[in-house]
Amino acid sequence: MIKMSKKKETVKEIFASCSFSSLGLHSTLCDQLRERLGFEAPTKVQAQAIPVILSGRHVLVNAATGTGKTVAYLAPIINHLQSYSPRIDRSSGTFALVLVPTRELCLQVYEILHKLLHRFHWIVPGYVMGGENRSKEKARLRKGISILVATPGRLLDHLKHTSSFLHTNLRWIIFDEADRILELGFGKEIEEILDILGSRNIGSIGEGNEVSNVKRQNLLLSATLNEKVNHLAKISLETPVLIGLDEKKLPEDKSHVRFGSLESDVKEEVEHPSTTMRSTTEDFKLPAQLVQRYVKVPCGSRLAVLLSILKHLFDTEVSQKLVVFFSTCDAVDFHYSLLSEFQWSPHSQPDMELKQLFLRCKTFRLHGNMKQEDRRTTFGAFKTEKKALLLSTDVAARGLDFPKVKCIIQYDSAGEATEYVHRYLKHLPVGNFYFNIPLIVCFL
Repeated sequence: MIKMSKKKETVKEIFASCSFSSLGLHSTLCDQLRERLGFEAPTKVQAQAIPVILSGRHVLVNAATGTGKTVAYLAPIINHLQSYSPRIDRSSGTFALVLVPTRELCLQVYEILHKLLHRFHWIVPGYVMGGENRSKEKARLRKGISILVATPGRLLDHLKHTSSFLHTNLRWIIFDEADRILELGFGKEIEEILDILGSRNIGSIGEGNEVSNVKRQNLLLSATLNEKVNHLAKISLETPVLIGLDEKKLPEDKSHVRFGSLESDVKEEVEHPSTTMRSTTEDFKLPAQLVQRYVKVPCGSRLAVLLSILKHLFDTEVSQKLVVFFSTCDAVDFHYSLLSEFQWSPHSQPDMELKQLFLRCKTFRLHGNMKQEDRRTTFGAFKTEKKALLLSTDVAARGLDFPKVKCIIQYDSAGEATEYVHRYLKHLPVGNFYFNIPLIVCFL
């Protein structure tokens, strides 16, 4: 293996030197962030975004996966809802809607939301997503969900066919991992959702239970910016505050920024690169502790080298969690079957009784063609295991937070530099200290 160069970045560059209380959050909510999520201080993105979101402005956040964007939008929303007097209840319907690209991310955001609402029991979290029992979701919506996390397809289904879904008090619409939502082909669904919900001023519950005109606040969060994300920003955001964008890289006259359809390709972006807001690979700063290596292997030897690396890593560490990325679902299934059943004799003896599993760890797989229950089981089990291997497509590359992953292996190289970064960046620990620094190995 050949070691690649490191880029230095200190903890001070990642974490702001302020507290959550100084950003305007309620003390109880600050306690929940510390006790339940382990956030002693806000990350840079959180420090920049939370005050702006609290002010009620529309916001476009461009930040890498794993920088704490979920808390950046959930905390201000919870802060507002807990302050309403009298308290909101389930009969008031949905106040905030969080749209996410995948089922796993839907569950993760809901899990974070559930932890933050531990001391605000009157604010009810919930989720709807493809693969779940629609009748049970309908029953939960009928009872009322204050903050709803959803995948686009299932949300649109309920908006069209669930008459008991009350969203007249909807104040916030959040697009989390917006670029990934559009990459997965949900552009048409998003436009239909916006048409159904509208963007007009709405009445919401305010102080003294008086109805006040409060403009809906839309938030768009994306790791990368492209033509489709720009178009979504144009149709959903009103004079947004830009966070995480270098103003020097934007056109001087922002009125001439071009926006295409959510269904269009990137032809316009190629022809007019200077008129499209975007993030580049230069925007990604790699922590100095991150070790990157690559290995050039003949096609016929790739599997043998992969097995050797995995065997070495699991034999040398008592507690070890690894993620291996593949480009297709079939590749995940093949390698999962192989590693789950492959036995060998450590002493090269023919006696069958001496054979043991090649990898003495639990092996999991995750991809989009799996049944929902299997995906849910994998997602939960891999997070809690101390020693395990996850074989996955890019469904695990965006937004999913698997703690204590020490190594990311990209068996099939990412098609773009941004996807290479997304595959590992989310699994870096977010906190004041780096307890576990992943090793990145890329096959070429």
